[in-house]
Amino acid sequence: MSALFILIGFSLLAALGFLGAFVWSVRDGQFDDDYTPSIRILFDDTVEKPPADKSS
Repeated sequence: MSALFILIGFSLLAALGFLGAFVWSVRDGQFDDDYTPSIRILFDDTVEKPPADKSS
């Protein structure tokens, strides 16, 4: 029975460690925008000018 208490204690410490790492990474800005960098390569960097109006 005491082994069960030891395992529960270790699992709680591990869970708190993972929670602390998650909170640290969120505060550090690791999860700000994870979608845009993956699709940035699909967009062109050049800006095309609209055609000039020659009716005047």
